[in-house]
Amino acid sequence: MGKSYNALLLHQLGLTMINRSVSNRLLYTLFISQSLFSAAQIAVVTLTTIVAVRLSADESVAGMPSTVVTFAQAFAAFPIAIITGRFGRRLGLTLSYVAGALGGIAGVLAILQGAFWLLLLSSAFMGMARAGAEQSRFAAGELFPEGERARMMGRLVFAGTIGAIGGPMLVGPSGRLMQSFGLDGDMGPWVILFALCGVAALFTLALLRPDPMQIGREMALAEANHIDRKNEPARTVRPVMALLMLPKVQLAILAALVSQTVMVVLMVMTPLHMDHHQHTRDAISMVIAAHTLGMFGLSAVTGYLIDRFGRISMLMVGAIVLIVSALLAPLSTDQFMLAFALFLLGLGWNFGYVAGSSLLADALQGEERARVQGVNDALVFFAAGFGSLASGPLFESHGFAGISMAGLLLTLGFIGMIFFLGRPQLRTRTA
Repeated sequence: MGKSYNALLLHQLGLTMINRSVSNRLLYTLFISQSLFSAAQIAVVTLTTIVAVRLSADESVAGMPSTVVTFAQAFAAFPIAIITGRFGRRLGLTLSYVAGALGGIAGVLAILQGAFWLLLLSSAFMGMARAGAEQSRFAAGELFPEGERARMMGRLVFAGTIGAIGGPMLVGPSGRLMQSFGLDGDMGPWVILFALCGVAALFTLALLRPDPMQIGREMALAEANHIDRKNEPARTVRPVMALLMLPKVQLAILAALVSQTVMVVLMVMTPLHMDHHQHTRDAISMVIAAHTLGMFGLSAVTGYLIDRFGRISMLMVGAIVLIVSALLAPLSTDQFMLAFALFLLGLGWNFGYVAGSSLLADALQGEERARVQGVNDALVFFAAGFGSLASGPLFESHGFAGISMAGLLLTLGFIGMIFFLGRPQLRTRTA
C-alpha cells in the first residue's frame, strides 16, 4: 500500500520513474561516500583523547580536539550551506571530504612531531569535513517526497553502520601496519582518514550527477504546479528569521542540538575513562563500536518508526533512551556494561537526530532548506562544541559521573521543551 501510494503521489506531481531511479542511484552514491567518511572519522575518534593527553601532558585538555572538531563544524556549516545553495551538493560534499584528507595529513604530522597544535589543526579539518558530510542527510531528503523522507534520511544515516563496524576494527591493524614501518602505532587512524576521505572525494565528484538539489527543485516545482492545478495559493519563500520563529523549526533544532551535545559529551570522555581503568585499546574500540552501532545500525528501522508514529512521539522516545544511557554509564567500569550504555546513547541520538532532521525538512520548502539547514547545523555544533569544551574540566573535577549527570539534566530540560513546543503536534501525526 505504501509503495502504491508513493507511486501515485509521484505521478500526481509529474515525476517519472526515470527520476525515481536517478534518486535511488544518487542515494547509493551518498551512502557509499558517507560510509567511507564515517569509518575514517570513527577510527580517529577512538584514540583522539588518549593521543591528546599524551601530546599535551594535561588531562584537562583531553576534550579539546573534540571541541575544535565541533566548533570547526559549526563555523563551516553555514559557509558550506551557502556554497551548496549556489553550486550544489556535489561541490560542497567534495570539498568537505578533501578537508578530511587534509586532516589526516595534519594528524600524522602531529604524532610524528609530538605537536599538540597540529592535532588541533587536524581536528579543525575534520570538523570542516563533518560539516559537509552531515548535510548529506538533507541531500537524501531532497530526493524523495515527504512521506518517505524520514526513511530515506534513516537509510543514509545507516551508512554510519559501516563506520561503527569498520572504524574501530581498523584501529588495531592500521597501528600494527605503522609499527611494521618503525612508526608510532597511534598514527594509523589518521592514515586511514587521509586514504578514505580521498576516495570519498573522488567518488562524490565523479558520480553525484545530477545534483540532488536539482532533483529537489524539480520536485518542488512539480508540487507547485500541482497546487496551481488545484487552485490553491503557492507558498512564497519565507525569510530565515521568520522560519526560526516557527515552533516546529525551533523544536527540530533543539532536538538535534540536545541529542548531539549529550552524545558528544558522554562519548568523547568514555575512552579516557576506560584508559584510567586500564582497559586495552581493543576493549575501548569495542565500546566505541557498540556506541556507533547504536548511532547508525538501526537507522532504517528508526526512519520507518518516525514516519509511522510521528516526529514528536519519537523525539520523546529518543529523550527517554538518552536518560537511561546517562544513568547506566557511570554505574560500572565493566566494558560490556559501558558498551550497552554507549549503545543506548547512540540509539537515543539516532531517534532525536533523524526525527529532528525530518521535522525540520517538513517545515521548509525549496530554497528555504539549504539556508535554514546551515543555520541549524551551526547552532547545533556550537552548542556541542561548548559542551565538549566543558567536558575536560568537568571530567577532571567530578569524574565520569559528573559528565553523565550533565547529560541527564540537559535531556530532562529537552523533554519539557517537547511538551511546550510540540503540544499541538502531539495530537496528530507530524509525519
